[in-house]
Amino acid sequence: MERLKGKNVLITGAATGIGRAVAVRFGKDGANVGVNFYVGPEDAEETCNQVAAARISDGKQVPLQADVSDEIQVKAMFERFINVFGSIDILINNAGIQKAAESHEMAVADFDRVLAVNLRGPFLCSREALKLFLNQGRGGVILNNSSVHEIIPKPKYLSYSVTKGGLENLTKTLALEYADRGIRVNAVGPGATVTPINLAWINDPAARAEVESHIPMGRAGAAEEMAAVFAFLASDEASYVTGQTIYTCGGLTLYPEFRVGWSSGK
Repeated sequence: MERLKGKNVLITGAATGIGRAVAVRFGKDGANVGVNFYVGPEDAEETCNQVAAARISDGKQVPLQADVSDEIQVKAMFERFINVFGSIDILINNAGIQKAAESHEMAVADFDRVLAVNLRGPFLCSREALKLFLNQGRGGVILNNSSVHEIIPKPKYLSYSVTKGGLENLTKTLALEYADRGIRVNAVGPGATVTPINLAWINDPAARAEVESHIPMGRAGAAEEMAAVFAFLASDEASYVTGQTIYTCGGLTLYPEFRVGWSSGK
């Protein structure tokens, strides 16, 4: 079933990880895909190749380089996207980074860079998409790749947690502001996911076991499982859903430590 057939989607940070999986899934569902990347053009080309291989029918997939935190580059990226595809139907703000440090030792430059990519980037890209949606006059969809850390604190990753909390409010504010103009805005909140950014624990059996011991479903998620939720939210099947974060986390947001009734005695 090609439930996104003919739709034009721009995915930021789509060269690897969840972004790549989303691009491949959208290609399989019939969408034309703009694959944004910052560095690593060979990875973006590989994503495009995988999108093309996943297709059931004809479509386009094009790599688009830009730093999403840079206003000038974002505007240029959207201009190139429109030159290739003619219009835009879906924006997926997926690009994100994290930097670990104890909060009292965190460098201001590192804090600012994480906020620039993870929060300023979605704002800039959403703003450009909203302008196009309104000019086109047929609505549109914005989806943000957030995290369980919208609501779960993440010590030593303060800047990352701050951006995900901000992304929750960005999602809700835009959803409310543009709901009456046919524009839906939602987010996906992944939990522990098997992607290149998590190789430190994925490839260490002991570390992976520790991570997965906290997940009620007992395993990390696959990038393809996250992509399936993005595809649903982008489709007409989710036509009455806006302003929501769908946590795709194997139950990680269910306070798993309460599986044992330690707080209530025996």
